[in-house]
Amino acid sequence: MRPVAIFCFSPTEGPAFFADWLDARGVAWQLIALDEGAAVPDDPRAFAGIGMMGGPMSANDDLPWNAPLLSLLRKAVAAQVPVIGHCLGGQLFARALGAPVSRTPVPEIGWLDVEIVTTDARDGWFGKRDGFSSFQWHYDVFALPPAATRVLTNAFNPDQGFVIDGRHIAFQCHIEMTRSLVETWLAAGAAELPATTSTSAQTAADIRHDLDLRIADLNALASDVYARWSRGLRH
Repeated sequence: MRPVAIFCFSPTEGPAFFADWLDARGVAWQLIALDEGAAVPDDPRAFAGIGMMGGPMSANDDLPWNAPLLSLLRKAVAAQVPVIGHCLGGQLFARALGAPVSRTPVPEIGWLDVEIVTTDARDGWFGKRDGFSSFQWHYDVFALPPAATRVLTNAFNPDQGFVIDGRHIAFQCHIEMTRSLVETWLAAGAAELPATTSTSAQTAADIRHDLDLRIADLNALASDVYARWSRGLRH
């Protein structure tokens, strides 16, 4: 099988549990570190699938890799190469398909619940769950692209996830978290954390509360999502 391309945008935001899941199942992957100057490939058919991680920048930033990556994502959809986007990756995917990405009036930081809004998504992508506690850290949000189906929502930002063609999936939240990644972000983003927890943003102490259990639950959820997504991988 061709490798899964994993695009990274920041040294603080690696592939984490997504790569762990692929490794555990013997699925080859290739890291494309755009923050280190890697070139965006031209043909998505060189890959079994395309995964995109998070990053502190905006999908609207004028960065040298932005236009070629958006073009690659459009080609991937046309060629039926499955795409999965986590947070910034989801925003870039939405933008590639014609949906706006904008600043949210309610940034989300920490462990926040999302609701699964369709029966097909609940049964097909999310292991028959009605919702789950997601990890959030974002200031921008995507709208739904044409032909996308909203699959996740919450009270703060209604477009939390979408599916296209039953093959591609994008998240506003992060499902790829590990303890190490959480700790990295708490250190790197310490100045962004609130002094007291609110309904939409948590302190470092509250983010760390029951962290191992939260991570285990999220990894179980992510495993179901990645298993469903991997069914579309091209050989």
